[in-house]
Amino acid sequence: MRLTVERLGHLGDGIAPGPVYVPMSLPGEEVEGEIVGGRMVAPRIVTPSRDRVAPACPHYKVCGGCSLMHASDAFVAEWKADVVRNALQAHGLSAPLRPVVTSRPGSRRRATLTGRRTKKGALVGFHGKASETIVEIPNCRLLHPRLMATLSHLAELVRLGASRKGVLSMTLTLTDDGVDLAVTGGRTTDRDLLTKLVAFAGRAGVARLSWDGDVVVTAAPMRVQFGVAAVRIPPGAFLQATADGEVALVRGVSEAVSGARQIADLFAGAGTFTLPLARHAVLHAVEGDSAMLDALGAAWRMAEDLHGVTTEARDLFRRPLMPDELRRFDAVVFDPPRAGAEAQSRELATSAVPVVAAVSCNPVSFARDARILANGGYAIDWIQVVDQFRWSPHVELVARLSRPARRRTIS
Repeated sequence: MRLTVERLGHLGDGIAPGPVYVPMSLPGEEVEGEIVGGRMVAPRIVTPSRDRVAPACPHYKVCGGCSLMHASDAFVAEWKADVVRNALQAHGLSAPLRPVVTSRPGSRRRATLTGRRTKKGALVGFHGKASETIVEIPNCRLLHPRLMATLSHLAELVRLGASRKGVLSMTLTLTDDGVDLAVTGGRTTDRDLLTKLVAFAGRAGVARLSWDGDVVVTAAPMRVQFGVAAVRIPPGAFLQATADGEVALVRGVSEAVSGARQIADLFAGAGTFTLPLARHAVLHAVEGDSAMLDALGAAWRMAEDLHGVTTEARDLFRRPLMPDELRRFDAVVFDPPRAGAEAQSRELATSAVPVVAAVSCNPVSFARDARILANGGYAIDWIQVVDQFRWSPHVELVARLSRPARRRTIS
C-alpha cells in the first residue's frame, strides 16, 4: 500500500491516514510497504522529505536507541518545540518558547544497556526497534567515548555474572573520577564471583562497580561537580543525561529564580540545582531518596562560599509541601520524574510563592501541572526546551511561572 505521512506521533513514528504508523518517516513523505496491525513494518520511501538526512550511525535501522536520526537537526528541534506547544494547547495554555538547546553527538554520559548470555558468548547493547532483541552498538554515535571504551568490556561481565536465561541491566554513568557501573539482575555473588568482578573492574577501567545494590569495587570518590561543590554520588544515582543538557537546565533555573533569597528545591536529587543556586540564596532541598540527600549535604559542607542549605527526606507525591510550609520561600524549583508534580502543584496554586521554576522531562505532565498553577493565578513567562536525548522523541524543558504578589485562591 502507498500512503502519505501526515505528521509524527509522540514516539517519533510517522502517522499516515488510518491511522497507520510508519517508522523512520517524515511528514509529507510518500511511503510504500506492507501494513501489519496498523504498522508499516518496512516502509520504502517513495518521495523523501527535504528534511531527510542520511543517518549517522550504522546501527540505526535496527537499534531502538534512536528514532529520529533520519531527520535534520532543524526539523527535530522544531518538532520538539511543537510537542511542547501541543501539550500546552491541550490545556488551553500558550507560552513564549526560546530556541531549542540540543546536546552534541557523543555526549551521553549516562545510559542503561542490556546483556544476556548466548551459546557462543554474550550480547550487549540496546533493545531493537519495537522489540526485546538486543542490538550490539560498537559504533554508537550517542554515548560519550569513555562510556564506549567501557562498553567494549561488558560482554565479559555478562559471561561472568549473568544466569543462563536471565539478563543483566547495566547502568553506566560517567563521573569526574571515571565510570560508575551499576548492575542488576545478576547471579548471587559468592567469593569466586566477587574475585572475578574485582579483576574485571580493573581490566575494564571501571572506577566503581555495584552488583544488585552492593558495592563491589570503589577505586575513586565518584564525584560530579555541581557549581562549586563536588558531590560524591551514590551508585546508579540520577544524573542529567549530558553535561550540555545540565548546563542549559541550570542556566534556565538560575535565570528564573534570579533575585530570590529563600528557595525550595523540590525533587532535588543530589543537588543539580540546589548547589549552584546556593551561591546566591539559602536553599531547602527536598528529595525522597535519602542517599542522594546525604551526598548533597556532604558536598555542601565541604564547599566554600555557599549560603545555607537544609535537606529534608520526603515523598512529595504523598506529602507535598503545604501552603503554610511554602510561605517562607520567594521561589520554588521542582524537577519531578515523568509523572510530574500534580500534588505539589495543587498546593503551590494556593500558596503565595511568587516564582516557580518548573523542570520537566515530560511535556504532557508539565502542561497538566502548568494548568493547575495557571488556575491559581500563575502565568508562564517563558519556556526553554532542551534536547539532551538527541535523536530520540524525549523532550525536556525549564519554564518560569510567576504570579502577582497577592495570593489568588484556586476556584
